Amino acid sequence: MRRDKKDIRMSEVPEESNARDRYPDALRAGALLVVVFGHWIATLPRLEEGRVVATDHMLDIWGPAGMLTWLVQVVPLFVFVSAAVSADGVARRLHHGHDQMHWWAGRALGLARPTVTYMAALAVFALISLYTGGRLLEPFNHSLTVHLWFLIMLITVQALLPLSVEADRRYGLKAVFGLIALAALADFLRAGVRSPTDLLQLGTLVTEGGGGIGWINALIVWLIPQQLGIAWKRKRFAGTRTGLGLTFFGLAWLSGTTASGYPTAMVGTDLEGKSNLLPPTLALIGVMWVQVGLVLLCERPMRWLLDMRHAAATVTFLGALGMPLYLWHKLAELPAAWIGERLGAPMDAGEPGDPGFWTGRLVWIALCIAMVAPVLVAVVSFELTRKRDVASATSTPAILAGGFALMAGLVVALTTGALPGALIGLVGIAAASWLLRAHPQPTK
Repeated sequence: MRRDKKDIRMSEVPEESNARDRYPDALRAGALLVVVFGHWIATLPRLEEGRVVATDHMLDIWGPAGMLTWLVQVVPLFVFVSAAVSADGVARRLHHGHDQMHWWAGRALGLARPTVTYMAALAVFALISLYTGGRLLEPFNHSLTVHLWFLIMLITVQALLPLSVEADRRYGLKAVFGLIALAALADFLRAGVRSPTDLLQLGTLVTEGGGGIGWINALIVWLIPQQLGIAWKRKRFAGTRTGLGLTFFGLAWLSGTTASGYPTAMVGTDLEGKSNLLPPTLALIGVMWVQVGLVLLCERPMRWLLDMRHAAATVTFLGALGMPLYLWHKLAELPAAWIGERLGAPMDAGEPGDPGFWTGRLVWIALCIAMVAPVLVAVVSFELTRKRDVASATSTPAILAGGFALMAGLVVALTTGALPGALIGLVGIAAASWLLRAHPQPTK
């Protein structure tokens, strides 16, 4: 029997299910741990006469570290999984005509509330440092806010989730290839490609000039893992063989793009100050292929492992700590440095290749772990005292104003560090937390 267009669209709307898929949760938990330990490993305290006077980033002093970022640049995986988890809910709301802006307000409010707490703590440290000389805060000033860029990117691409879901419904994987084509066009224009031979040195041409039109990829490139996550949820690709193919394809992509002159590092900047993130480049897409391939390769054994009670409980525990751990793990570096000074710990062991360097890294990581535990206990204890279910705003002007205040607060903190960024950014993020909630709150 012939089905009309309405029947087809209804068949594509997923039904609600009470069974929670633990595999995406495990992917997010694993990615979170990679980010946390990656940040700690990359931060190199520098001591003079037993006191911390500065910090270096490993990528700034050791070129081979760039290859490691092919594994530790897991932000695309966060976007991929978040999209996969949210896709069904977005599709249902689109089908029933519900307001997607209201949904986004809830997501933004969920980010703003814990971020207000973090920014308030940073503001207190910043104010104390004004009266104590700020000796220990200064070396970590920008390190304490650099990770906020992820929140800016995530809340931006999630605002476009309805468009991504609709694009997948209409075009399937063609939507992914369309985004890649746009990203490539932006890099070609940025490089000023005029002949086929220019493609052989595309990376060099792209990164030698300013960002220019390449900044459009700050949105386009991060939409690619979102589109891939939705396609994975819709089972447009799956299986070990596909995973193996995508992994090797991604490695070939990375090898080819870096051979053309793109930086090897997929986070921060390399020794020459070049970056695949500021703005994002075609090379970064290779990381996405590798990660999607590994997601498929690990799916079967991980689902078997997650059937075990202890493994599932560990994933649930890490999931509950996700936002607090991401926000606060950088702040743990301050007490770690202070304790390390007093213990005379070998936190500064020179540079890679020097005797004891990696031992010094282990000491530093151990100090950070020891310090992050009480920080998380205090933060989680505080968050548990707050009202958990806060209804988000439904007024479009309030949502737009709240979104603007949130972005402004995060951008100021990101670009100016804990001092003065936390003092100024706190105002914007606190305003967002108020604007993005319903007034008055509904009663149950």
